[in-house]
Amino acid sequence: MTEPAEAVATAHRREWATVLAATVRVTRDLDLAEECVQDAYTAALDAWTRDGVPARPGAWLTTAARHNALDAVRRAATLRSKLHLLVEPASAEVDLPADPVVHDDRLRLVFLCCHPALAVAAQVALTLRLVCGVPTPDIAKAFLVAEPTMAARITRAKKKITAARIPFRMPAAGALPDRLDAALTAIHLLFTVGHTAPAGPELTRNDLAERAVDLARVLRTLMPDDREVRGLLALLLANHARRATRTAQDGRLLQLSEQDRSRWDLAAIAEADALVTSALRGGGPGRFALQAAIAVLHATAPSYKETDWPQILVIYDELAKVWPSPVVALNRAVAVAMVDGPAAALTEVSALAPRLSGYRYLPVVLADLLVRLNRREEAARAYEQAIALTDNDAERAFLVGRLAETTDQEPPR
Repeated sequence: MTEPAEAVATAHRREWATVLAATVRVTRDLDLAEECVQDAYTAALDAWTRDGVPARPGAWLTTAARHNALDAVRRAATLRSKLHLLVEPASAEVDLPADPVVHDDRLRLVFLCCHPALAVAAQVALTLRLVCGVPTPDIAKAFLVAEPTMAARITRAKKKITAARIPFRMPAAGALPDRLDAALTAIHLLFTVGHTAPAGPELTRNDLAERAVDLARVLRTLMPDDREVRGLLALLLANHARRATRTAQDGRLLQLSEQDRSRWDLAAIAEADALVTSALRGGGPGRFALQAAIAVLHATAPSYKETDWPQILVIYDELAKVWPSPVVALNRAVAVAMVDGPAAALTEVSALAPRLSGYRYLPVVLADLLVRLNRREEAARAYEQAIALTDNDAERAFLVGRLAETTDQEPPR
């Protein structure tokens, strides 16, 4: 990859949300804004090849995209009728706290996408696509639906926002709770996509994970007293603290039991511990606070063997009550295996198969349990199924190695 091409790719990962949010200010039309931003990135490749990469790629792209947007609006036959849309109402900022950190166009875009006029699934999907730049196929995998289904869902959501003329501004304080859960879910899914990339040669996309942590911090500044906001930030910090140890130097995936805990980000873990402690106070914790409690227990255990699995299982039981998701049930089964043995967990995992068809981690967990029960032929079939569902090269290499161990074969090189 040439230097300009690499700079464009890097700017796409790091600057997409900021450039798009600034362009939406001009167009008030999500489709048009996306088109203008895409044209700006295309123009950047030519311009940067000819003139060199600018000192501030994000500023260059934002200027180019906004110019594209202004040109498009001026060309529109209905310019006069839409002129008022180019000016943000003077009251748009009145509900924001004084701290300038919350004047963040990315967060405005999150709350625009999370408008209650949209279905919750559409809110989260649209946020991932527009704010986070996550490709539609990856969003479809996260939702366990077909790509055309997800593409249609995102298109309908954008059209609904445009038709309803939903303003691009921070909602009033009283309107935030109606949009908060979808916003938290979208930020969490963004982190998940970065923590373990759905596809590609690398296990992680740290740029996406860090973008999610950043958005969670901005959201906490906006809503410092919300326990679920604190829980989400704690969850992301506790998991992101392990980023340096999740793969070996050769790129090989390392399981939690293999990771060097001395290299974990202890400051991030301490911050997560304090956040989750405050999020759990007052009774009735939400799903992000409970997930954070589990992540912090893993992060603060002296070693994998000394992890407090009985306590983790208790928290999973509470999490299943507030968030009865089949993925939660699958993760809970891992804790069941550690507390009550693999046979007990296998019964629960087998019952989840109809609800998690196509979810790549179901056969992974199933294979591990079958190996522990010395049912190697069944385990091998489960590993083969998991390999077929996995597009991340690091994960696939790990699974191929586990399959070879299960069948006593030499893994391919």
